[in-house]
Amino acid sequence: MTSQWESLLKNLGEWQGSFTRFSPQGALLNNVKSVVSLEGLNDNKTIHQVVSREGQEDLVLEYSSLSKATLFFDNGAFSQGSIQLAPFTEFGAELSLIYENRRVRLVQLFDKNGQLDKLTLIREHLAGTEAVENPPLTVNDLLGEWRGEAVTIYPDWRSPDKYSSTLKLHLDDTGRLVQSLTFGERTITSTGTIKDSLIHFDQNPQNQVQVLLLPNGASATSPLQVKLRQPLFLEVGWLIHPNLRQRMVRSYNDKGEWVSLTLVTEQKV
Repeated sequence: MTSQWESLLKNLGEWQGSFTRFSPQGALLNNVKSVVSLEGLNDNKTIHQVVSREGQEDLVLEYSSLSKATLFFDNGAFSQGSIQLAPFTEFGAELSLIYENRRVRLVQLFDKNGQLDKLTLIREHLAGTEAVENPPLTVNDLLGEWRGEAVTIYPDWRSPDKYSSTLKLHLDDTGRLVQSLTFGERTITSTGTIKDSLIHFDQNPQNQVQVLLLPNGASATSPLQVKLRQPLFLEVGWLIHPNLRQRMVRSYNDKGEWVSLTLVTEQKV
């Protein structure tokens, strides 16, 4: 197992791209060019990070340790964000996937009332490499059977869990999306209505979840509202190639505590 710091170092370099903000309903609000550079200092024991966004003051950070709110996978993928859902406070997280010279990062933010408020998609490539932009994700891209390998890591540093998963997606006679996810001995089936770039899973009125289909093959899965005493998860997906997809899931328990982070790499059968 690679150390957390070594996994962070997989993100060194100058990442060129854009920050694109969407409303919870999927309306594009703004798109800003960006450059994020991570440079290793002192034999890579310190990271010097500069976030430059068009029309905004640069954000400069320097750090030599990682916060409790952040976890990295061996390949450099990571998530950082709230470690606890609390009343009347903003809540949210960033989920970041990495593949060769590209990254897709998603920030999901909820307001003080727990309502989904802002979604920011960050698409990046390493300076000096080709900027490949995938088409926007469609429902048709997802239909079929996906077999995956999942790794779950934990904020309390216990050993990772590794297991296989199967995700099946099809449309029923009424045009609803039927999703069946199997991992280990468990199978979870849910159905959603499709409207433009939104898929709305509404079987449980207490816990409604939406999937927003985004540019560059990305998707954002979010509860419409985060509530105390209800478990929840945030997810980013990325269709890297037509038959290769990654997903990252940040999970919270019914006490609102961040309990795990899962990375799934799945192939279409």
